[in-house]
Amino acid sequence: MAAPEGREAAGLELRAAIGFNGHIPFGLICHPNKEHLLYPLGCTVVIQDVASKKQVFLHGHTNNVSCIVVSRSGTFVASGQVTFMGFKADIILWNFWKKELLARLSLHKGKIEGLAFSPNDLYLVSLGGQDDGSVVVWNILTRAAVCGSPASARSAGNTTIIECSGRRDEMFVTAGNGTIRVWELDLPNRKIRPTECQTGQLRRVITSLKIADDDNYFYAGTSSGDILKVNTNNKLMTEYGPKEKFSLGITALLLLKTGDLIVGTGEGIVALCKGSNYKAMKRIQVQGGVTSLTCRGQGHQFFVGTNMCQMYRINYTAFKEELIAACHNEAVHDIVFPVGTSDLFATCSKNDIRVWHTPENRELLRIVIPNMTCYAIEFMKDGKSIISAWNDGKIRAFMPETGRLMYVINNAHSLGVTAIAATNDCKRIVSGGGEGQVRVWAIGEKTRKLEAVLKEHISTVSCIKLKKNDQECVTASLDGTCIIWDIVRSIRKQMILANTLFKCVCYHPEEYQLITSGTDRRIAYWEVFDGSAIRDLEGSLSGSINGMDITSDGAYFVTGGDDHLVKMWDYNEGTVTHVGVGHSGNITRLKICPGNKYIVSVSADGAILLWKYPDFP
Repeated sequence: MAAPEGREAAGLELRAAIGFNGHIPFGLICHPNKEHLLYPLGCTVVIQDVASKKQVFLHGHTNNVSCIVVSRSGTFVASGQVTFMGFKADIILWNFWKKELLARLSLHKGKIEGLAFSPNDLYLVSLGGQDDGSVVVWNILTRAAVCGSPASARSAGNTTIIECSGRRDEMFVTAGNGTIRVWELDLPNRKIRPTECQTGQLRRVITSLKIADDDNYFYAGTSSGDILKVNTNNKLMTEYGPKEKFSLGITALLLLKTGDLIVGTGEGIVALCKGSNYKAMKRIQVQGGVTSLTCRGQGHQFFVGTNMCQMYRINYTAFKEELIAACHNEAVHDIVFPVGTSDLFATCSKNDIRVWHTPENRELLRIVIPNMTCYAIEFMKDGKSIISAWNDGKIRAFMPETGRLMYVINNAHSLGVTAIAATNDCKRIVSGGGEGQVRVWAIGEKTRKLEAVLKEHISTVSCIKLKKNDQECVTASLDGTCIIWDIVRSIRKQMILANTLFKCVCYHPEEYQLITSGTDRRIAYWEVFDGSAIRDLEGSLSGSINGMDITSDGAYFVTGGDDHLVKMWDYNEGTVTHVGVGHSGNITRLKICPGNKYIVSVSADGAILLWKYPDFP
């Protein structure tokens, strides 16, 4: 439902983003001013101050950012995106200092594979994805395309990498599967002319490129784990090595002033290699395959990004890694705050539960259960444990400070535990499972006893909410029902039916009404007393609503789902007051923090976004 006439929904202000898309090759970049890191997160480009960790966001893309590059002067940033097959994919040119959008460049279709600035900021060269396969040179001053050409010969495979010369604006190199080309721009005739580099009998898939500062040669890292050195002038390969190849291929390269190389591999090895024979002199191991290496000026540090969405800072001399940022690299299924504090929250995903410190957006604790998925979490009201629901059918409780396992309830549900809630007196847990059962557990000092099994739902229980008096709860299920239970007498009080798969349910704080939503994109208000429908709103124009939360006074509530939007609603008016744009994955859950400082939303792409709670007049 739209805002009433004359009142447009305002924007929610994005305060912080916890996340980094480490799957994008060369997606982590250190700005030439040495003070900022740039990286993609969904459809947003994040600019983060290295020292203070303060973030600024560049919004403008309509889908996931697929590549990002900064000009040598540091004035311009360019980012490309993915779009749907057959549609044009935008490149956005930004002014770094003013953080503003300068131009949208649209010629390529499907995806922007790579971008590179010429050394004097005259041109931007772009490379289209697999379905596009063309190279285009853009004039930065006029924001117009100068010329274009197919990226590789018909006999060669896909071109995936582009790198501009360090000295000449008219030269750049492209490489990919069985192709390495040096290109010359002929500006008077508006043509780009490629020369194929000769590698003899070697056939390689090139995964990374680095051109030497003097332009005389360049290095190419391969998926086979070796490095080729190619002469830029005669286009001939002069040498390759090392004898012992790097496992899982070379995925990123850095060329040092000394002529030595820093090599990042798919296995997570970062190695300092001698320029003459590529022999590794020093090496360290990071978590996940290396996707980015970026140098901090001419200083003593460089940064590493991995496909496990981790960021590391490494000192050249000591060659020791320091983890500076970590986040989920799989879908986040739930988010929860402890009672009465907004400084901490916990999230859960595949393999782990993480506890975050909100003022610094820093990970405080990681509880890892390998190869398992956690679907739901809850802080016990006394703050003594975190209870969690897992796909192996177990309920696990952990210490919130240390993450030590306190107890496990085995075989809690046969098709995985999908929802969980705890009573205010901390004496009972209510759990829901994939088979549709709702179970009540009595939690003692050393005992965990099954008190009741409530069998009415016939499909997955997606959400459980308890009343403040601990005597009643409501469960939402994908079978199209919400059931209000008396958990003291273990009987059903009311059943709500709708033509939808219910994903979320909330009690109004006064507990006489419920709001629900799900795959029909409707937000429905219901009477708790008799289960009758009171009101029905259109919650979203596209896609299911997966999460909702309501303020402690009941005046406002927030929703999020497959349309990637965070929406804030006036409960009584039934209108949208604010909309938050920033997610590029489906929003799975959201929470308003205690004290209404901010709203936290989590999504299927692993991102956690913190929004400033709006100031209402």
